[in-house]
This record gives sequence, C-alpha cells and structure tokens, in this order.
Amino acid sequence: MSDEKGVVRKAARVSMTEHAIEEISRAVSTGVWPVGERIPSEAQLAQDLGVGRTSVREAIRALAHSGLLAVKHGDGTYVNAKDETLVALKRRLRTARARDVIEVRRGIDVMIARAAARNRGDDELGGMRAAFSARNLMAGTQDPDAFTEADSQFHELVARLSHNQVMVDLYHSLGDVIRASVRPDYCPAGYADDPDDSHAQLVAAIEARDEDGAEASVLRMLDHQDRLLDGSAVFAPDER
Repeated sequence: MSDEKGVVRKAARVSMTEHAIEEISRAVSTGVWPVGERIPSEAQLAQDLGVGRTSVREAIRALAHSGLLAVKHGDGTYVNAKDETLVALKRRLRTARARDVIEVRRGIDVMIARAAARNRGDDELGGMRAAFSARNLMAGTQDPDAFTEADSQFHELVARLSHNQVMVDLYHSLGDVIRASVRPDYCPAGYADDPDDSHAQLVAAIEARDEDGAEASVLRMLDHQDRLLDGSAVFAPDER
C-alpha cells in the first residue's frame, strides 16, 4: 500500500470524525438531546450519521474532552452542557470561593424562583411537593451524599418549573458546583436544618404564584448559607 493511499484513507477518516463531531454538537446545542440526557449508543449513532463506529468513538472522546459530553463507563454517554461557554464557566467556578459562588447564585436562583412562581403549571405542583418531602427526609439522615442529591433534585425541579430552558441548562451545568456548596461535609454542620424554613416558604410561594415571596425565600436560604461560611472555603466539587 503506497503512502499516498495511506494519506487519502487517513484524510477520509478525519473527515468522517469531524462530520460526527459537527452533527453531535448540533444535536446538543439545539436541544435534540437536552442536558442530562443519555445520547444514543455508538452503534446507533454510527448508523444515523452514516460513519464508522471508530469515527463516532473519536467524536465522543473529543466532545467529552471539551466538556459537552460526559462518559459514564458502564452506563453510557450523557449531555453535560449545551455549549463550551457554560463549560468554561463551570470549570472556573470549581476553584471559586464559596462566598463568591453564593453571590452568583443570588442572581441565578432569584430569577429561577420568580419565573417558577410565574410559569409553573398546576399539574407540576405534586412533583415539587414530592421533591421537597424527599429533601426533608434526607436532611434528617447522616448521609451527606443522599442529602446533597435530594437537595439538588429539588432545586433542579424548581428550575424546570421556570419553563425557561436557558435557566434550566445553566442551573444543570453548574450542578456539581452547587452540589458541593450544600454538602454538609463542605459546609459547617447545620446547613441542612434550614432554620428559617425557607425551602417550605419557597414551595408555598410557587404554589401561590407569589414572585416576591419566592425571591425572598431564596434570599433567606442563601443568607443562611452565607452566615455559615468563613469566605475562604473552596468547593472542590467531586469530578466523578
């Protein structure tokens, strides 16, 4: 086999890989596969895109390196973010001071809370109540992972009630940083107690379509977290 033929074959393979990268990126950016959703298998993608499985595998590897996809071995590949701007922000926040992240959340969480109170559907209230109850149940345990996951699921559900996909994607993309900020073993003991009952007040405000009440509830919970921090902690979220 001549060198020329080898070069031609290599170029064709690169072209197929680039084609796979472009098509997968487009599906992610346009929401065909929302953030957090598992994408089709390598075999299915190869068939859909008309390329070989090796090209699909290389495309997934490249997009995982950029942060758009997350490969969970033995489970599949998931959408991690819609664009690289959110990925860059997420990486920056991984080394941010705890209090700095709380300041950012004052903006994001307030917008989400107000939009959720304004836009939530009547048929979505049951799910919110269930997530709130699950959070309360886990707050009484000695399992920081279980509490962190339950708290995160409650807040992500509130984000979905906003019916603003940009807010949902942003909140999900920052999920690991937010999870780290509420873990009892990263925060002083007592955070999960919510002495101001701000989570219950947030639920009630969303049910009543009370935007001002929802905003006040979010600010109370962040004020409480702020009081428990010394301002020097780094979140160091789990990279798993």
